[in-house]
Amino acid sequence: MFIMSANRVNISVDICGIKLKNPVIAASGTFGFGREYAEFMDLNRIGGISVKGLTLLPRKGNKPPRIAETPAGILNSVGLQNPGVKAFIEEELPFLRKFNTAVIANIAGNTIEEYCEMAEILQDADIDAIELNVSCPNVKAGCVAFGNSPSGISEIVKRVRPFCRQPLIVKLTPNVTDIREIAAAAEDSGADAISLINTILGMAIDIHSRKPILANNMGGLSGPAVKPVAVRMVYETAKTVKIPVIGMGGITNGDDAVEFLLAGAAAVMVGTANFVNPAACEDIAHGIENYLKQHNYTCINDITGKVELHP
Repeated sequence: MFIMSANRVNISVDICGIKLKNPVIAASGTFGFGREYAEFMDLNRIGGISVKGLTLLPRKGNKPPRIAETPAGILNSVGLQNPGVKAFIEEELPFLRKFNTAVIANIAGNTIEEYCEMAEILQDADIDAIELNVSCPNVKAGCVAFGNSPSGISEIVKRVRPFCRQPLIVKLTPNVTDIREIAAAAEDSGADAISLINTILGMAIDIHSRKPILANNMGGLSGPAVKPVAVRMVYETAKTVKIPVIGMGGITNGDDAVEFLLAGAAAVMVGTANFVNPAACEDIAHGIENYLKQHNYTCINDITGKVELHP
């Protein structure tokens, strides 16, 4: 069902068969399972929620400190702390299904077999899509991230696809030489949509102790600092593939989201901004709608991929 405003601005989108009332999705790892944010905002008012990254078994995550503030964002090395995929289905999913919003299960593993098992477990769960986190280290290949090469991403997508009844979204790492090759490999191997960017590998040092601030030494950089990189990679990816692209990276307001849509994103995910403003996703959806009204557009498709490059 399309959601129309008084002057007939349509902000609903369809991402590989998933109907979203608006194009704003809470990004995995920044929204938990929605319980805490439900105290500050109406979860019915956002397009979807990509839940905390799930692993096959419960995981405690890395030792602290595992969050460090930077001048324009944060570094994190949380280490995928989560209750495990089965506990998510039994304890968290019933809560999320109280709301009229899409639920996306983000899965991560150390081996392809773990990814396949999780996808198989989630086949009959009441979720709308699976988001494949390919930034995780493949322990069988010397801990090189699955998504760092076209061959690596092709193998994992091909192997997981038969176990996934729901649409399969592949979340790409920006820590690669050419994002276009990686995106094309994901599409060719069976991805229904692509989301990007995941965090950029970074480091911060305490000059007094002369040690890294994070106990894990390095972590993922997110927030406004990464937005120009993210916009560029979304643009390149959207020009390369035919499947929907979901953009993320430093989005804090409606104007930021519109940049990603103009670059070719069919929808956006909002992460770090949720830590600053618990109602960020809802505010950003309103900002997109206001932009459409101001420029006399009637729907999201009117601006998707419509950036006009200089000659």
